[in-house]
Amino acid sequence: MSQLTIYRHDNPAQHTFDSHDPALIAQQLSHIGVRFEQWQASHDITDDMNQGDIIEAYQADITRLKAAQGYKTVDVISLAKGNPNAAQLRQKFLFEHTHSEDEVRFFVKGQGLFCLHLHEQVFQVLCQQGDLISVPKNTPHWFDMGSDPEFSAIRLFDNQEGWVATSTESEIAKRFPLID
Repeated sequence: MSQLTIYRHDNPAQHTFDSHDPALIAQQLSHIGVRFEQWQASHDITDDMNQGDIIEAYQADITRLKAAQGYKTVDVISLAKGNPNAAQLRQKFLFEHTHSEDEVRFFVKGQGLFCLHLHEQVFQVLCQQGDLISVPKNTPHWFDMGSDPEFSAIRLFDNQEGWVATSTESEIAKRFPLID
């Protein structure tokens, strides 16, 4: 179940807002310029589908978002449970960073925790199957996929190279809760 928890940036022990309601999540995030949507596939998604099949199942929403935001490329990234590199991959995103373009993820399966640091608050968004999040460029954030991740996500990019993470050099990500 999707979840938004908001904390003051200086108090990770107590939240100021918490909801599982997708409409309330979208409303709260829209105030800080973050898009949150839930999509439905045009047909059933199975484990044996390739990247093209998955993209086709969500093509209407992808086309709408590309037209509205100018995204140029789309791909699918997947990580299987039990991956021997999971700990190393997890650490790659657990520091506060920014990107020079939007970070857009749609969770086809599995989950991920996006943590956004804005206006002296930390917005933790647990995205699960069916959720889309678009983190605007230059937004300080970090991402947790959990200790034994399993997910497939559609990514949309402004350019062919994809995004590059630039560290903010802040230690804030170490103070807030993770998925597990």
